[in-house]
Order: sequence, then C-alpha cells, then structure tokens
Amino acid sequence: MANWLADFPHMDKDLLRSLKKVIDEGFRTFTRAYGDNIEAFFSPLHTFLVGSERFLTNTPWPIILLLIAGIAWLASRNWKIVAGTVGILLLIGYFDMWEDTMKTVSMIFVCTVLAIVVGIPIGILMARSSKMQSIINPILDIMQTMPSFVYLIPVVMLLGIGKVPGLIAVVVYALPPMIRLTNLGIRLVDKDVLEAADAFGASSWQRLFKVQMPLALPTIMAGINQTIMMALAMVVIASMIGVQGLGQPVLKAIANQYFTLGMFNGLAIVGIAVIFDRVSQAYGQRLQKHLEVVHG
Repeated sequence: MANWLADFPHMDKDLLRSLKKVIDEGFRTFTRAYGDNIEAFFSPLHTFLVGSERFLTNTPWPIILLLIAGIAWLASRNWKIVAGTVGILLLIGYFDMWEDTMKTVSMIFVCTVLAIVVGIPIGILMARSSKMQSIINPILDIMQTMPSFVYLIPVVMLLGIGKVPGLIAVVVYALPPMIRLTNLGIRLVDKDVLEAADAFGASSWQRLFKVQMPLALPTIMAGINQTIMMALAMVVIASMIGVQGLGQPVLKAIANQYFTLGMFNGLAIVGIAVIFDRVSQAYGQRLQKHLEVVHG
C-alpha cells in the first residue's frame, strides 16, 4: 500500500500522455475537416458585427452622441444619467479614444444581442423543466469558474484569429448570468398569479409570454446588466486574438510599459461600463415600478 501511494503521482504517465495526444489529434482533425463549414456558419454574425462597427465609427460623432443620449433618456428618464453619459463620452473623445470606444461598444452590443437570443430560451427551458435545470446548472458552474484565457483556445483553433472568434469567446464567457437570471426570474413569479392565469383558461404558452415573462423582466434585465459587465471584463483578453477596440491599447501598454496609454484606455472601459450599468439598472427599476403599479 505504501509503495502504491509513493508511485501514485507517477502512475500511468504514458497512458495519460497517449490520451492527451489522441484528444489533441482528434480536435485538429475535426478543425481541418469542418473549420471552413463552421466559419461559413458564423459569417452572418461577422456581417452583423462589421455593420454595427462601421455604423458607429463612420457616423459623425455628434449624431452618435445624441443617439446614445436619447437611448439613455428613453431607458432611464433621468437627466443626471443622461448628463453623466454625455460627459463620459465627451471626455473619451477629448482624449482621442472615440474610435476604439465605438469598436468596443459595437462588440458589446452584438455580444449582448447574441447572449439574449441564446440565453433567454435556455433560461426558459430550465424554468419549465427541473431535469433540464439539473443538467444545465453544472455546465454553467464550469463556464463561470473556467479561467477566461481558456475560452480563447478552442475558438482560435476552430476559427483562427479575428473578430468572430473573439466575439464567440466573449459571448460564451458572459452568457451564464443571462441564463441563470432568466430561469430565476420565471421561477420567482408568484404562484397565486399563475393560478389566476390557469383559472382564466390560459394555455401554457400564454401563461409564459403574457404572465411569467413580463413579471420576470426586471430580473432578466439584471441578467442583461451582468452579461454586459462580464463582456466588458473580457474585452482586454479578447484583444489578444485580434478583437479591436479599447482592449488593444491596454494590451500594447502592458507589453511596452506605456503607463498613461494603459490607464486612459482602462478608464475609458470603466466609463463605458458605468454608462451601460446605470442605464440598464435604471431601466430595470422603471420596469419594476411599472409592474408594481399594474399588479398592485
């Protein structure tokens, strides 16, 4: 027994090495065989990302500033938030970071749309089936504890370096809060409300889309908020595989010890995070108050 314990860390090294080699070769073979098909599958995503980036970078900055201020007002109905948004964007423009900021905003916008399209249906599925919840929850746990750099490995091997691989890595990293909070929001809907809907003869889909989803919207908005924050946190790491925006100057500053370049672009990322956070939170609070008035 003592000998076995002494040999344990060194046991089956050849077997483990062989297993790793088989997995690596299998993945390489898969990427060679299906890499082009996978790339073609994601081409609409590339078109969407490039289109949104061109719109934000080619449109004159006063128009973009007014557009963002208008969105902030419609979402929050709070002049302080609008003034803060305009002030942060003007500072970003003054320090010559406008173009990189718009590239980052376009990336976050596309990531958020994709996370909503993928995350909400999975969250609904989890809320409607405890079995699915028990299957998906461990996967989400792994996704949230996996080091962020690890997400870059499979997408780079499949799709190479560029915008789309970075986008996919960011979405996968930022997706779990969207799924979890959609599931939680639907599950937290008051049972008395659901019984009332059943009493009025609502079908399962009517109950979901006319009762559960509207009441879960504030929680879903919190999920969107968290998704945006996690996507922004991944921006610098994604710049390592060619994602343009504020992350690349930060990466350059780290490599060349440019203190001011790193600080200014880092603060610009913080500024964008503050804008997204305050606007989405304010919108969530407005939804909550509206639902309290309607159902109060």
